[in-house]
Amino acid sequence: MPEANNAFVKFSDIQKTYDGETLVVKSLNLDIPRGEFLTMLGPSGSGKTTTLMMLAGFEVPTQGVILLEGRSIDNMPPHKRDIGMVFQNYALFPHMTVEENLAFPLKVRKLGKADIETRIKRALDLVRLGAHGKRRPAQLSGGQQQRVALARALVFDPKLVLMDEPLGALDKQLREQMQLEIKHIHENLGVTVVYVTHDQGEALTMSDRIAVFNDGVIQQVAAPAELYERPQNAFVAQFIGENNRLQGKVVAINGAECKVEIPGVGNVHALAVNVEMAGRSTVLSLRPERVKLNPAPGSLPNIFSARVVEVIYLGDHVRARLLVCGHDDFVIKLPNSENAVQVEPGAPITVGWKVEDCRALDAP
Repeated sequence: MPEANNAFVKFSDIQKTYDGETLVVKSLNLDIPRGEFLTMLGPSGSGKTTTLMMLAGFEVPTQGVILLEGRSIDNMPPHKRDIGMVFQNYALFPHMTVEENLAFPLKVRKLGKADIETRIKRALDLVRLGAHGKRRPAQLSGGQQQRVALARALVFDPKLVLMDEPLGALDKQLREQMQLEIKHIHENLGVTVVYVTHDQGEALTMSDRIAVFNDGVIQQVAAPAELYERPQNAFVAQFIGENNRLQGKVVAINGAECKVEIPGVGNVHALAVNVEMAGRSTVLSLRPERVKLNPAPGSLPNIFSARVVEVIYLGDHVRARLLVCGHDDFVIKLPNSENAVQVEPGAPITVGWKVEDCRALDAP
């Protein structure tokens, strides 16, 4: 990941409202280093696309300033920002060939014919479409059209490439293939990319860092592993990956750890992430793969009786839904191997987990 030196892109105290009352982006501050692949992730209406559109120049901030290489771009029209854009609907010219689509942004910039031909060849080779230059978009598959759109965004060597849900129209297998292709192109070119998606798997796969949006506010910005392993609040824990939630009340805090009472069940020992004081409500966050099945008595600080409600076979692993601590939506994941413990619906079992795998977070 690039060094976080002087910000290449800087959002400073950005707010955006369309009606003068409701803020769709609230007091946004975000620095993006040069060469980073940053993904803005969040549910529909969270403010991520509006933020991207303000950076592109298609929307104007109601308050605050956006800097590119240290200069304000708030009054700069989109075509002068030297930014490449990739959209979900490809936005290719249907009456032009692939080569003509790629030539368009170069002709607008008044490049010479020889330079245009060299750049088109390089861009098509980059997305592995060198033999398709004479075809029109309608003669290409969805994945090929998206590659052309990517090549067109890169062909003029922009400072910055913005991508708005670019893979949303593709099927699962092709989408996953394109995720890796875009990631590798970014690694090869080192261009700065700001990517918008609501797909958390996509964000985890591709990004150097992820900014998680909700209700117009960035909840947490961190590398994928940091977000998944160490979410800072209940929203991030629930939105990134699968997550077991247990609600309770903090009864004691001892340094980095706390004891949480689950009504009618007993106490759970957890990591005190952002719990304020004893007596307050909290949400415990626990990843399914961190739960141990039938641990030896006394081997873990948290061991509870459970009952298997449902077992789902998913090929490389088995997903079991359990009744634990009064909740019948508690999930564990077991690897599908010869040594995997077999679980059957209705069977009584025990489950356990470490303190550091159970995070006490703010209750929404």
